[in-house]
Amino acid sequence: MLKNPSPIAVKKICCIGAGYVGGPTMAMIAKQCPHIQVTVVDINQQRIDEWNSEELPIYEPGLHEIVSECRGKNLTFTTDVDETIRDADMVFISVNTPTKTFGVGAGRAANLEFVEKCARKIAEVSIGHKIVVEKSTLPVRTAEAVKTILSNSTTGASFDVLSNPEFLAEGTAVEDLISPDRVLIGGENETAINALVEVYANWVPRERLLTTNLWSSELSKLTANAFLAQRVSSINAISALCEATGADVDEVSTAIGTDSRIGPKFLKASVGFGGSCFQKDILNLVYLCEYFGLPEVAQYWEQVVTMNDHQKQRFVNRMVRTMFNTVSDKRIAIWGFAFKKDTNDIRESAAIYVCRDLLMEKAKLAIYDPQVKPEQMRAALESVMQDENGELNAMKRELLDNNVQYCDNGAAAADDAHAIAVLTEWDEFKDCDFEAIRDSMKQPAFVFDGRNLLKHADLCDKGFTYFGIGF
Repeated sequence: MLKNPSPIAVKKICCIGAGYVGGPTMAMIAKQCPHIQVTVVDINQQRIDEWNSEELPIYEPGLHEIVSECRGKNLTFTTDVDETIRDADMVFISVNTPTKTFGVGAGRAANLEFVEKCARKIAEVSIGHKIVVEKSTLPVRTAEAVKTILSNSTTGASFDVLSNPEFLAEGTAVEDLISPDRVLIGGENETAINALVEVYANWVPRERLLTTNLWSSELSKLTANAFLAQRVSSINAISALCEATGADVDEVSTAIGTDSRIGPKFLKASVGFGGSCFQKDILNLVYLCEYFGLPEVAQYWEQVVTMNDHQKQRFVNRMVRTMFNTVSDKRIAIWGFAFKKDTNDIRESAAIYVCRDLLMEKAKLAIYDPQVKPEQMRAALESVMQDENGELNAMKRELLDNNVQYCDNGAAAADDAHAIAVLTEWDEFKDCDFEAIRDSMKQPAFVFDGRNLLKHADLCDKGFTYFGIGF
């Protein structure tokens, strides 16, 4: 192999999957590489229509402007999968890899059905040479399966396979894409690696472009999310001890965060982490450790998820206990349903599970989120309340029909409520007219702040009974 092989000139990129990773990533590549034609393909016609409209399927600050700038120039969204793959020099696989709900590894292993279908489609329709890039979060050694499928192509096409995991944080995805901490590219063929390096080098400094072997790249993504989630669960565990002892978790996290060996990031106590990656990737890591005969390592990482579940349960238990041991028939305003601010993503949001547990206590919920649509909330609650057979019994359906209201703003949700539960840290919640809200609520008016967003809003002085996390 040449030490510094000339990179392949990439002129056309295809991305299979128009989701939270594929859409924003390809929009940024199109913006930064006007000489490259970028096409995002998906079999979901509605999603493609939304990408081609003024109301994108994904909310990220700054994303709409980038898509509007590039769409119709060198950025295209289409359902024409076969032709787009056939024309491309480089094909990104950016499809969902959810946790399996059936069969071997159910509840832990990643479901690679969609990745395999992509690989088979690429093998079926490709001509010439393609660089295939894994963008989805995948278990280590998945590239081996992808390469095996591609090697059986009957069209005479040839392939190189790279791993290029994403490290985006939802809510700051555009900022993360413009100035990433690092771009990780794993592969075996240096020419193919350099081809992708040259794409990112249009705007990312060379020192941030890291190259590894395939397996290190795949494992790095799971490990990064596991470490971040571990920090959240760790500080949440300490928050429980703070509440028991009179310490303040924010003061503790500030104190330990000044230690240069630890650092301040991801030490914010909350009702629990959510999102599409943390829990899924940790459970995948647990499954891999079990598969390779490392039960102690598997148990270690599984405890991160256990602690996260405990934090959500602890939050609900505190609400019930504080409100005189019953929330039955009490109206509770739910402020926020997305798993974090500045996104409309609700996957594994703590709000889903808090709402479920409150409904099972027969509370009446008034839910507001500035970016999440009522139909998304309803679907999520229906899903989490189903039994093992995927069925919703009459009692739970009645709760969803009669005990849940979707509101247009936080004040409307709080009207005549016994309590407010802050579950997403939207900035607008800090600017509410709390005196008017207090006067509209039942007394005593409780606020349970799952994000410590209103900790310094002097709510006690405004007549509320206020509870945060970890103090």
